[in-house]
Amino acid sequence: MAKKNVTVSLEGAVKTDAGLTYKGVIMEPVVDQCEGCDRVVTFEDNTYCPTYAQPSIKWSKGVCNFATHARAEVDKTGKVKVNPLKASKRAARGR
Repeated sequence: MAKKNVTVSLEGAVKTDAGLTYKGVIMEPVVDQCEGCDRVVTFEDNTYCPTYAQPSIKWSKGVCNFATHARAEVDKTGKVKVNPLKASKRAARGR
């Protein structure tokens, strides 16, 4: 399936003292990690993400899942997290 190139604009957005208001949500400017993302839109000399209002929160725990320019890295150590309850049952059975 081919990807569609969709252009997103912030039509109807209003600049207020609190920030940019778009569809009833106050949007914050993008952070440095968002540079290069296809979703970033420029509005009055600032760049915003129309997908997520607070981009700094999306990047605080790792890679943003909406980012088109970055991918989350897979853990290569090979360790698998096991449920502690299941681990204790396996230990009791002798496995």
